[in-house]
Amino acid sequence: MIYTSRPFGFDTSILSGILMHARLANERDGITGALICRADIYMQWLEGPEAAVRATLARIEQDDRHLEVRLHVEEQVQDRMFAEWAMLHDPAVTWIWSQADIDAGALERATPEELTGFFMPLRGANRPGDIR
Repeated sequence: MIYTSRPFGFDTSILSGILMHARLANERDGITGALICRADIYMQWLEGPEAAVRATLARIEQDDRHLEVRLHVEEQVQDRMFAEWAMLHDPAVTWIWSQADIDAGALERATPEELTGFFMPLRGANRPGDIR
């Protein structure tokens, strides 16, 4: 699954808390993925057992640190993209949309292929021992 949400009260400590909780829960539930984020948007790739991924998205929808949660891509896959990561964090250095683009509706016009494409450069770019 790929979803987006709008951060509520984005700062370093909130993001650190989200990442810490996500990594612990994902390891427990057999989920892997990646989070691309900045102050105006989160975009997350979740993969793993279907029931666990759905339960994770349901928890995120109830989390008051996430506003306007929107599911964009949902499909079955054979191989994981981020199998070595409980939750890879990318601080949106590869992101092609500006905040003005998002404000102008880029997210609403985005295709599943475009959203999936944001994550492709992250695959294999980092290994679990790397610090990001």
